[in-house]
Amino acid sequence: MTHLHYLVALALGFATLTTASAQAQERQDTPSATAADTLYCEERRLGYWFYCVKPTPEQELQQPETEPVPATQELDAITSKLRELKARAILYPTEANVAAYIRFQRAQLDRASLFSDVWQRAIWQDPELDYTLERPVGAVAKKQWQDARSAERDHVMATLSQRYGLFYFFSATCGPCEVMSPIVKGVADRWRITVRAISTDGGPSRHFPDYRVETNQRARLGLDGKATPALVLWDSVSKRPIPIGYGVLSADELQDRIYLLTSKEAGHDY
Repeated sequence: MTHLHYLVALALGFATLTTASAQAQERQDTPSATAADTLYCEERRLGYWFYCVKPTPEQELQQPETEPVPATQELDAITSKLRELKARAILYPTEANVAAYIRFQRAQLDRASLFSDVWQRAIWQDPELDYTLERPVGAVAKKQWQDARSAERDHVMATLSQRYGLFYFFSATCGPCEVMSPIVKGVADRWRITVRAISTDGGPSRHFPDYRVETNQRARLGLDGKATPALVLWDSVSKRPIPIGYGVLSADELQDRIYLLTSKEAGHDY
């Protein structure tokens, strides 16, 4: 055999050996490698370092869930800290203490301003939250609401005399009665409401010459005390008195009270 033939044979033998080794590795990587596992792990008990004992994944440490701090508790803590800083600044008015109080107070003012801004935006975007739709505050909308309200009130007042009368308690020596008497008469004349004027001291009234002297009428109508002037509506249908008020009232205020007490349930306007 020549030297060339020898080198070729040697190369072929090395290739064969490499192929056989690769095939053996493939067999080991396939399920047939169970026999080798049995040899090394069960019979020879080589253990962890030969991957006979599979490493178990470490369980993640579960952090205990912390309950959120109630918002009321947070707010109480802020209030308490603000009071403490204020007290410290007053009792020990060093520059550091005063600055700490001012700084913390400013932070809470910013928080309040943010709350106010978000409040306003929420109202703008949700009509159910906007009370001004029921009772406007803007100049144009308020004017329109007042006009509609006045028209509705006038309609109620125009039909009031069909069911209601008015008791007016006055005194001849009562200064406020001198102011209130012409107001009562003007409203009653405008809406044709019958007024029964009652003098609590027996003295006359130049605005109500057909007055009567009080003989326990106030107590029968459920009025307390002796204050004058006093106004009471009488409901001829339900046979019950409806006290309107005491003291001097403007004509508009008097009509508004009559309108509300005779046509609106409590809470309707709010």
